[in-house]
Amino acid sequence: MKIVLGLGTNLGDREDNLAQGLDRIEKLPKTQVLALSNVYETEPFDVPDEQGAYLNCCVLLETQLEPQALLDKCLTIEKALGRVRKSYHGARTLDIDLLIGEGVTCQTETLTLPHPHIRERAFVLVPLSDLFPLHEGLGYSFHDAFEAVDKSGVYLYK
Repeated sequence: MKIVLGLGTNLGDREDNLAQGLDRIEKLPKTQVLALSNVYETEPFDVPDEQGAYLNCCVLLETQLEPQALLDKCLTIEKALGRVRKSYHGARTLDIDLLIGEGVTCQTETLTLPHPHIRERAFVLVPLSDLFPLHEGLGYSFHDAFEAVDKSGVYLYK
């Protein structure tokens, strides 16, 4: 199954957080990284407190892991890299979200695919469009959302 993950970080050495997260994702069993978006610096969105800017990217995977198993592995990576969940949308060393999966929809207590907030988040839509320039991929179309969302707080990083 092909699946897209979204990664974000705004605490500590953000570049290193992404690099370590991607390295650990590449080492997941039965999983291969197919493509990586550019990295973008983004203003905090829908946060409860004063926070620094984020680095965000998307990664396209091919995996034999089931979505819940992949989510569990991603949560383990977050924790290993120092993620502490103190508050909803709080600052984080690394956040990994499952965004879309080819032919996959699910809604459980811990996982919803496609991710329910993709269409309102420029920090997801911009890197996602690097992977899918026609704004459609893995059976998911986001052309209208990409056109409508305010992308003014999303900047190509380096």
